[in-house]
Amino acid sequence: MASRPRLPASVRARFAHVDTWVFDLDNTLYPAGSAVWPAIDERITRWLADLMGIDGLTARGLQKYYYRRYGTTLKGLMEDHAVAPEAFLSFVHDIDRSSLAPNPALVEAVAALPGRKLILTNGSKDHALRTTERLGFAAGGFEAVFDIVSADLVPKPEAAAYERFFLLHDVDPRRAAMFEDLGKNLVVPHARGMATVLVVPPTTAEDGREPWERLGADASHVDAATDDLAAFLVGLELGIVRGT
Repeated sequence: MASRPRLPASVRARFAHVDTWVFDLDNTLYPAGSAVWPAIDERITRWLADLMGIDGLTARGLQKYYYRRYGTTLKGLMEDHAVAPEAFLSFVHDIDRSSLAPNPALVEAVAALPGRKLILTNGSKDHALRTTERLGFAAGGFEAVFDIVSADLVPKPEAAAYERFFLLHDVDPRRAAMFEDLGKNLVVPHARGMATVLVVPPTTAEDGREPWERLGADASHVDAATDDLAAFLVGLELGIVRGT
């Protein structure tokens, strides 16, 4: 793994007590410049166009309206059109992941973290398992995937999604850290005591997210930001801090 400048002592201290590591999936465990999320995004648009018999441009606008208002397009569809979530999730996550390169540095860095590792995603469990497998994570690399179905179809950033996650997986947020690519999804974790990290794309990488999705690196609910998740995890130097 390439060497990086040491993280500030204040950042390392913020994570020294953490024993539960919680990761978002899309645009977090894999980079925002990947083709994975645009492929999902395009299939969501196709689903809306087919469901409502509208053109792609109109479907795209409606998709983004639902996403921004409800947290996920799926929730908007359930609220307004009683869409069955299983069929939607299966369709939109049926994508080609072959362009996603394995990331052995990230796999090694996550494995070296002391304590539990979990995924908390607004996507599906199947999508999370297929994607992490492609990245090189073996079965059991993460203790569990808490997906949108596990959340009773209530998405981040709603507080109820996090509370259900804490309860179901017996997570003490005061001893946990959350890694996310959306700043708004770190508001509740920070308020509940989690250490928070915003994962941003490198300045040289393509970023297909909406402009408003890229905000928040300087917000008070973000303890740290990084454009290299693997290097950040290594930079926490937890083995040194804990004498392992």
